[in-house]
Amino acid sequence: MKFGAIDIGSNAVRLLITNVFETQNGPIFRKSELVRVPVRLGEDVFAQGHITELKARKLVDTMHAFKLLLGVHDAVAFRACATSAMRNAANSEELVARIAQVTGIDVEVIHGKTEADIIFSNHVEENLYQDRSYLYIDVGGGSTELTLFSDNRPVASRSFRIGTIRLLQDKVEEEYWERLLDWITEHTSGIEKLDGIGSGGNINKLYKMIAVKEGKPLRFRQLKRMYAKLNAMTYEERVMDLGLNLDRADVIIPACEIFLRIMEAANIKDVIVPQFGLSDGITRLLYENYVAKHGQLSPL
Repeated sequence: MKFGAIDIGSNAVRLLITNVFETQNGPIFRKSELVRVPVRLGEDVFAQGHITELKARKLVDTMHAFKLLLGVHDAVAFRACATSAMRNAANSEELVARIAQVTGIDVEVIHGKTEADIIFSNHVEENLYQDRSYLYIDVGGGSTELTLFSDNRPVASRSFRIGTIRLLQDKVEEEYWERLLDWITEHTSGIEKLDGIGSGGNINKLYKMIAVKEGKPLRFRQLKRMYAKLNAMTYEERVMDLGLNLDRADVIIPACEIFLRIMEAANIKDVIVPQFGLSDGITRLLYENYVAKHGQLSPL
Protein backbone atom coordinates (compact mmCIF):
# COMPACT_ATOMS: atom_id res chain seq x y z
CA MET A 1 0.00 0.00 0.00
CA LYS A 2 1.07 3.56 -0.63
CA PHE A 3 1.07 6.51 1.76
CA GLY A 4 1.67 10.18 0.95
CA ALA A 5 3.50 12.78 3.04
CA ILE A 6 3.57 16.49 2.22
CA ASP A 7 6.15 18.73 3.90
CA ILE A 8 5.54 22.47 3.37
CA GLY A 9 8.86 23.95 4.40
CA SER A 10 10.36 27.43 4.31
CA ASN A 11 12.55 26.61 1.31
CA ALA A 12 10.73 23.85 -0.56
CA VAL A 13 7.48 21.88 -0.63
CA ARG A 14 7.90 18.12 -0.88
CA LEU A 15 5.66 15.17 -1.65
CA LEU A 16 6.93 11.75 -0.64
CA ILE A 17 4.97 8.70 -1.77
CA THR A 18 6.07 5.52 -0.04
CA ASN A 19 5.22 1.87 -0.66
CA VAL A 20 4.85 -0.05 2.61
CA PHE A 21 4.60 -3.81 2.86
CA GLU A 22 4.80 -6.36 5.65
CA THR A 23 7.49 -9.00 6.11
CA GLN A 24 8.29 -11.48 8.87
CA ASN A 25 10.78 -8.95 10.20
CA GLY A 26 8.34 -6.05 10.24
CA PRO A 27 7.25 -3.37 7.76
CA ILE A 28 9.45 -2.32 4.87
CA PHE A 29 9.27 1.30 3.63
CA ARG A 30 10.29 1.88 0.00
CA LYS A 31 10.17 5.36 -1.52
CA SER A 32 8.08 5.30 -4.68
CA GLU A 33 8.29 8.96 -5.66
CA LEU A 34 9.72 12.19 -4.28
CA VAL A 35 8.72 15.54 -5.77
CA ARG A 36 10.37 18.74 -4.55
CA VAL A 37 9.19 22.22 -5.57
CA PRO A 38 11.29 25.24 -4.46
CA VAL A 39 8.43 27.61 -3.58
CA ARG A 40 10.54 29.39 -0.91
CA LEU A 41 7.76 30.69 1.33
CA GLY A 42 10.39 31.89 3.79
CA GLU A 43 11.60 34.58 1.39
CA ASP A 44 8.28 36.38 1.88
CA VAL A 45 7.60 35.57 5.50
CA PHE A 46 10.95 36.39 7.07
CA ALA A 47 11.22 39.67 5.13
CA GLN A 48 7.59 40.88 5.10
CA GLY A 49 5.77 38.82 7.70
CA HIS A 50 3.26 37.34 5.26
CA ILE A 51 3.04 35.22 2.11
CA THR A 52 2.55 37.27 -1.06
CA GLU A 53 -0.11 36.45 -3.62
CA LEU A 54 2.51 35.16 -6.08
CA LYS A 55 3.90 32.64 -3.59
CA ALA A 56 0.38 31.77 -2.42
CA ARG A 57 -0.67 30.88 -5.97
CA LYS A 58 2.47 28.78 -6.43
CA LEU A 59 1.74 26.90 -3.21
CA VAL A 60 -1.90 26.27 -4.12
CA ASP A 61 -0.91 25.05 -7.60
CA THR A 62 1.75 22.78 -6.08
CA MET A 63 -0.75 21.29 -3.65
CA HIS A 64 -3.24 20.74 -6.46
CA ALA A 65 -0.58 18.88 -8.44
CA PHE A 66 0.29 16.81 -5.37
CA LYS A 67 -3.36 15.88 -4.87
CA LEU A 68 -3.53 14.60 -8.45
CA LEU A 69 -0.34 12.57 -7.97
CA LEU A 70 -1.71 11.04 -4.78
CA GLY A 71 -4.79 9.95 -6.72
CA VAL A 72 -2.75 8.45 -9.55
CA HIS A 73 -0.69 6.47 -7.03
CA ASP A 74 -3.83 5.27 -5.19
CA ALA A 75 -2.43 6.40 -1.84
CA VAL A 76 -4.59 4.98 0.96
CA ALA A 77 -3.79 7.89 3.27
CA PHE A 78 -1.84 11.13 3.26
CA ARG A 79 -1.00 14.02 5.56
CA ALA A 80 0.24 17.56 4.90
CA CYS A 81 2.27 19.48 7.48
CA ALA A 82 3.61 23.05 7.27
CA THR A 83 6.51 24.28 9.37
CA SER A 84 8.36 27.50 10.19
CA ALA A 85 7.34 29.85 7.35
CA MET A 86 3.63 29.05 7.68
CA ARG A 87 3.90 29.23 11.48
CA ASN A 88 5.16 32.80 11.20
CA ALA A 89 3.04 34.05 8.29
CA ALA A 90 0.31 36.52 9.29
CA ASN A 91 -1.98 35.11 6.57
CA SER A 92 -1.34 31.40 7.15
CA GLU A 93 -4.92 30.65 8.29
CA GLU A 94 -6.31 32.29 5.18
CA LEU A 95 -3.94 30.31 2.96
CA VAL A 96 -4.72 27.01 4.72
CA ALA A 97 -8.44 27.62 4.10
CA ARG A 98 -7.74 28.45 0.44
CA ILE A 99 -5.75 25.24 -0.06
CA ALA A 100 -8.57 23.19 1.51
CA GLN A 101 -11.18 24.83 -0.72
CA VAL A 102 -9.24 24.44 -3.97
CA THR A 103 -7.55 21.07 -3.43
CA GLY A 104 -9.38 19.32 -0.59
CA ILE A 105 -6.11 19.00 1.34
CA ASP A 106 -6.20 19.95 5.02
CA VAL A 107 -2.84 21.45 5.95
CA GLU A 108 -1.65 21.25 9.55
CA VAL A 109 0.57 24.12 10.65
CA ILE A 110 2.69 22.40 13.29
CA HIS A 111 4.86 23.74 16.09
CA GLY A 112 8.57 22.96 16.35
CA LYS A 113 7.99 20.40 19.13
CA THR A 114 5.42 18.56 17.00
CA GLU A 115 7.80 18.66 14.05
CA ALA A 116 10.53 17.04 16.16
CA ASP A 117 8.10 14.40 17.50
CA ILE A 118 7.06 13.45 13.96
CA ILE A 119 10.67 13.09 12.85
CA PHE A 120 11.43 10.91 15.89
CA SER A 121 8.63 8.53 14.89
CA ASN A 122 11.24 7.10 12.50
CA HIS A 123 12.48 5.31 15.65
CA VAL A 124 16.00 6.61 15.31
CA GLU A 125 16.70 5.47 18.86
CA GLU A 126 16.66 1.82 17.74
CA ASN A 127 19.97 2.30 15.93
CA LEU A 128 21.83 4.22 18.64
CA TYR A 129 24.56 2.94 20.94
CA GLN A 130 23.28 2.77 24.51
CA ASP A 131 26.57 3.99 25.99
CA ARG A 132 26.49 7.26 24.02
CA SER A 133 24.33 10.39 23.98
CA TYR A 134 23.16 12.05 20.79
CA LEU A 135 22.14 15.57 19.79
CA TYR A 136 19.58 15.47 16.99
CA ILE A 137 20.02 18.50 14.69
CA ASP A 138 17.34 19.30 12.11
CA VAL A 139 18.16 22.42 10.07
CA GLY A 140 15.44 23.94 7.91
CA GLY A 141 14.89 27.18 6.08
CA GLY A 142 13.21 28.91 9.00
CA SER A 143 14.12 27.01 12.14
CA THR A 144 16.49 24.53 13.72
CA GLU A 145 15.20 21.76 15.99
CA LEU A 146 17.49 20.26 18.61
CA THR A 147 16.75 17.17 20.69
CA LEU A 148 19.08 15.48 23.14
CA PHE A 149 18.94 11.69 23.36
CA SER A 150 20.32 9.93 26.43
CA ASP A 151 19.74 6.32 27.49
CA ASN A 152 17.99 5.77 24.13
CA ARG A 153 15.25 8.32 24.81
CA PRO A 154 14.73 12.04 24.16
CA VAL A 155 15.38 14.02 27.35
CA ALA A 156 15.25 17.63 26.08
CA SER A 157 14.01 19.31 22.92
CA ARG A 158 13.65 22.86 21.60
CA SER A 159 13.03 24.76 18.37
CA PHE A 160 15.08 27.86 17.51
CA ARG A 161 14.30 30.59 14.97
CA ILE A 162 17.54 30.05 13.09
CA GLY A 163 17.35 28.72 9.55
CA THR A 164 19.05 28.93 6.18
CA ILE A 165 16.60 31.39 4.59
CA ARG A 166 16.62 33.57 7.70
CA LEU A 167 20.42 33.72 7.60
CA LEU A 168 20.46 34.58 3.90
CA GLN A 169 18.11 37.47 4.63
CA ASP A 170 20.13 38.55 7.69
CA LYS A 171 17.09 37.94 9.91
CA VAL A 172 18.85 36.01 12.67
CA GLU A 173 19.60 38.31 15.58
CA GLU A 174 22.56 37.57 17.83
CA GLU A 175 20.23 36.86 20.75
CA TYR A 176 18.81 33.89 18.81
CA TRP A 177 22.31 32.41 18.62
CA GLU A 178 22.82 33.12 22.31
CA ARG A 179 19.64 31.24 23.23
CA LEU A 180 20.68 28.26 21.11
CA LEU A 181 24.23 28.15 22.48
CA ASP A 182 23.01 28.60 26.07
CA TRP A 183 20.60 25.68 25.60
CA ILE A 184 23.42 23.51 24.27
CA THR A 185 25.68 24.41 27.19
CA GLU A 186 22.93 23.76 29.72
CA HIS A 187 21.98 20.34 28.35
CA THR A 188 25.26 18.90 27.06
CA SER A 189 27.89 20.05 29.56
CA GLY A 190 29.39 17.08 31.33
CA ILE A 191 28.44 14.59 28.61
CA GLU A 192 31.61 12.83 27.53
CA LYS A 193 30.33 10.67 24.67
CA LEU A 194 28.16 12.90 22.50
CA ASP A 195 27.56 12.47 18.76
CA GLY A 196 25.25 14.31 16.41
CA ILE A 197 22.41 13.11 14.20
CA GLY A 198 21.89 15.36 11.20
CA SER A 199 18.60 15.88 9.39
CA GLY A 200 17.47 18.04 6.48
CA GLY A 201 18.09 18.29 2.76
CA ASN A 202 21.31 20.27 3.11
CA ILE A 203 23.13 17.89 5.44
CA ASN A 204 22.05 14.98 3.24
CA LYS A 205 23.50 16.76 0.23
CA LEU A 206 26.71 17.62 2.07
CA TYR A 207 27.08 13.99 3.14
CA LYS A 208 26.95 12.91 -0.52
CA MET A 209 29.21 15.72 -1.74
CA ILE A 210 31.89 14.89 0.81
CA ALA A 211 31.56 11.25 -0.32
CA VAL A 212 31.41 9.79 3.15
CA LYS A 213 31.41 6.01 3.02
CA GLU A 214 27.92 4.63 3.58
CA GLY A 215 27.28 3.92 7.24
CA LYS A 216 30.15 6.13 8.39
CA PRO A 217 29.64 9.45 10.24
CA LEU A 218 30.38 12.88 8.81
CA ARG A 219 33.28 14.36 10.74
CA PHE A 220 33.56 17.95 11.97
CA ARG A 221 36.84 18.51 10.12
CA GLN A 222 35.32 17.23 6.84
CA LEU A 223 32.37 19.59 7.14
CA LYS A 224 34.68 22.51 8.02
CA ARG A 225 36.78 21.88 4.90
CA MET A 226 33.67 21.73 2.73
CA TYR A 227 32.39 24.97 4.28
CA ALA A 228 35.64 26.72 3.37
CA LYS A 229 35.48 25.32 -0.17
CA LEU A 230 31.88 26.44 -0.70
CA ASN A 231 32.62 29.91 0.70
CA ALA A 232 35.52 30.32 -1.73
CA MET A 233 33.25 29.66 -4.72
CA THR A 234 30.77 31.97 -6.36
CA TYR A 235 27.09 31.07 -6.58
CA GLU A 236 27.55 30.30 -10.29
CA GLU A 237 30.51 28.02 -9.56
CA ARG A 238 28.53 26.09 -6.97
CA VAL A 239 25.84 25.52 -9.59
CA MET A 240 28.08 24.79 -12.58
CA ASP A 241 31.07 23.04 -10.99
CA LEU A 242 29.35 21.20 -8.14
CA GLY A 243 26.07 20.55 -9.92
CA LEU A 244 23.94 22.03 -7.12
CA ASN A 245 20.34 23.00 -7.83
CA LEU A 246 19.73 26.74 -8.04
CA ASP A 247 17.77 26.75 -4.78
CA ARG A 248 20.40 24.64 -3.01
CA ALA A 249 23.52 26.54 -4.06
CA ASP A 250 22.80 29.47 -1.75
CA VAL A 251 21.25 27.84 1.34
CA ILE A 252 23.90 25.14 1.67
CA ILE A 253 26.44 27.64 3.07
CA PRO A 254 24.28 28.88 5.98
CA ALA A 255 23.32 25.24 6.62
CA CYS A 256 27.02 24.44 7.01
CA GLU A 257 27.43 27.38 9.37
CA ILE A 258 24.55 26.26 11.59
CA PHE A 259 25.83 22.70 11.86
CA LEU A 260 29.40 23.80 12.54
CA ARG A 261 28.42 26.26 15.27
CA ILE A 262 26.24 23.67 16.99
CA MET A 263 28.87 20.94 16.73
CA GLU A 264 31.58 23.23 18.07
CA ALA A 265 29.43 24.40 20.99
CA ALA A 266 28.50 20.81 21.91
CA ASN A 267 32.01 19.45 21.26
CA ILE A 268 30.62 17.03 18.67
CA LYS A 269 33.21 15.44 16.38
CA ASP A 270 30.94 13.10 14.38
CA VAL A 271 27.46 13.45 12.91
CA ILE A 272 25.42 10.45 11.79
CA VAL A 273 23.34 11.26 8.68
CA PRO A 274 20.52 8.67 8.40
CA GLN A 275 18.91 10.62 5.52
CA PHE A 276 15.36 10.82 6.75
CA GLY A 277 13.20 13.75 7.75
CA LEU A 278 9.71 15.04 8.39
CA SER A 279 8.17 13.31 5.37
CA ASP A 280 9.52 9.94 6.51
CA GLY A 281 8.13 10.50 9.98
CA ILE A 282 4.71 11.41 8.58
CA THR A 283 4.75 8.18 6.56
CA ARG A 284 5.61 6.10 9.62
CA LEU A 285 2.72 7.63 11.59
CA LEU A 286 0.29 7.14 8.70
CA TYR A 287 1.25 3.48 8.54
CA GLU A 288 0.89 3.00 12.31
CA ASN A 289 -2.51 4.73 12.32
CA TYR A 290 -3.69 2.63 9.38
CA VAL A 291 -2.66 -0.61 11.09
CA ALA A 292 -4.35 0.48 14.34
CA LYS A 293 -7.63 1.01 12.45
CA HIS A 294 -7.55 -1.74 9.82
CA GLY A 295 -5.07 -4.32 11.01
CA GLN A 296 -1.76 -5.27 9.42
CA LEU A 297 -1.18 -4.86 5.73
CA SER A 298 -1.10 -7.90 3.50
CA PRO A 299 2.30 -9.64 3.56
CA LEU A 300 4.61 -9.28 0.57
